[in-house]
Amino acid sequence: MIRVPFYLFTFARSMNVKKKDIRALTKEQLRAFFEENGDKSFRGNQVYEWLWVKGAHSFEDMTNISKATRKMLEDNFVINHIRVDQMQRSKDGTIKNAVRLHDGLIVESVLIPTPTRTTACVSSQVGCSLDCKFCATARLKRMRNLNPDEIYDQVVAIDRESRLYYNRPLSNIVFMGMGEPLMNYNNVLKAIDKITASEGLGMSPKRITVSTSGVPKIIKKMADDEVRFKLAVSLHSAIDEVRTSIMPFNETFPLSDLKDALEYWYEKTKSRITYEYVVWDGINDRAEDIEALIKFCSYVPCKVNLIEYNPIDDGEFQQASSKAIDSYIKGLESRGIVVNVRRSRGKDIDAACGQLANKS
Repeated sequence: MIRVPFYLFTFARSMNVKKKDIRALTKEQLRAFFEENGDKSFRGNQVYEWLWVKGAHSFEDMTNISKATRKMLEDNFVINHIRVDQMQRSKDGTIKNAVRLHDGLIVESVLIPTPTRTTACVSSQVGCSLDCKFCATARLKRMRNLNPDEIYDQVVAIDRESRLYYNRPLSNIVFMGMGEPLMNYNNVLKAIDKITASEGLGMSPKRITVSTSGVPKIIKKMADDEVRFKLAVSLHSAIDEVRTSIMPFNETFPLSDLKDALEYWYEKTKSRITYEYVVWDGINDRAEDIEALIKFCSYVPCKVNLIEYNPIDDGEFQQASSKAIDSYIKGLESRGIVVNVRRSRGKDIDAACGQLANKS
């Protein structure tokens, strides 16, 4: 008779009882499960490797484990892996995945290739918790947070596509897909732990960037947690009234609170911050907008990425003129602030920044 530890799950007494996702268990819990059921604890190590290093999607894939053991696992657990429902390829080589989760919900993730690297842009929520008016994802209701394994699976899928289509492994990860990562902080952190672990994908945390619209309390917590990944802030205005008009949550998390959190972050981590900044016609393209950004950049070491805007059909937001962009560049560079202009990728398949909206 199989004896299942009460702290792992309630044994399924009928076929209708929901099985536990095995990837919610730690390696120690897996080892304990096998010991409780009269097997060697090292079986837990084997299963853990299959799940996180080899990316097994079924227990039948675990070929170095006996059929009886695989049957025991099948009877008690599931692997709620994602499935790439639809893949689209842009003219510029960008790949967008419509990812179906185990409960039927869909998120999107993107592979962004350049001549020297490939970057995975991954989602952290189904929909979004915030209300940025210029972002298509923000118009979707936030249905739930993604689990650590669902975030991890997006990275695995994009790594496989990178190897298949570009003959090289994934080199970078940005949390700039659907959702606000800091509103799902614990699961994002667990996913990054798996991605960077030697018993995972083994990626360097320095190649991972978490982008937030600005949740001061969690930024401070990240600093206290001594995270080693990079931080980017979706800023778009350094004037409270302007920022609130385009990002209404700024009324709850004003720039003064964000400034304090970023100063705390830098004091603890000594890690430079990236500001993501879109310039729109008639919204933040004035001389006073540039001066406000320059002042905000003086608080902590940083760089600014000026991002090309990708329209989301209603016409309320329009890309600023080249003259306005040049004014930003000249103003920032004159004060010694590093500034880069980021051109959009994958616009023809709605894969560019701010366009992820599950249109598929």
